Amino acid sequence: MGLIHIDLFTTLDGVAQAPGGPHEDLENGFAFGGWQAPLLDEVVGEQVVAGMAGMDALLLGRRTYDIFAAYWPHADGTIARLFNRLPKYVASRQTPALEWAGSSLLGPDAVAAVRELRDRHENIHVIGSLDFVQTLFAERLFDRLTLWVYPILLGGGKKVFAAGVVPTNLRLLEPVVASPKGAVLQRYALSDGTPGVGDMTAGVQVG
Repeated sequence: MGLIHIDLFTTLDGVAQAPGGPHEDLENGFAFGGWQAPLLDEVVGEQVVAGMAGMDALLLGRRTYDIFAAYWPHADGTIARLFNRLPKYVASRQTPALEWAGSSLLGPDAVAAVRELRDRHENIHVIGSLDFVQTLFAERLFDRLTLWVYPILLGGGKKVFAAGVVPTNLRLLEPVVASPKGAVLQRYALSDGTPGVGDMTAGVQVG
């Protein structure tokens, strides 16, 4: 069974809306589109490319698909060549025309369609697609979660973990790495079960 990877850029207060540009997602009057750009550096770029090793499919929400489809077919470089040759699956409640080569629409039951994709691909990456990601979180329908956490606070905007996230255990896969401009790479794997609880006051001695 293949793995579903969720790859997101987020601020320290969990905002992942429109990291790439000012017009990427203006919903709810978001005024900080492109917040990631001043904090990019070569280390993050290298991490992004390395994280795509073995990727054999893209799974995208409609908004992210439209942004990618307008840019990557006309770009060059390692990422462009990869994205342009991969099959691309799009989650949408509508029936948009998908003109980017290799694109296809998921069926009306997106959750069932994603489960079926795991039998066809080894490493499926969901990049951005924040609204769609909420469905994957709610269904625990992912295997890896990669976050680049940036040292800024925006105070508002769409969050990585919005309403509907279910209690879930994760396991850190590798030591946390910080880039020169302070972006912290964190890679997690989905683990079994739900978070446990305990009583830290038991046996605590004061004085």
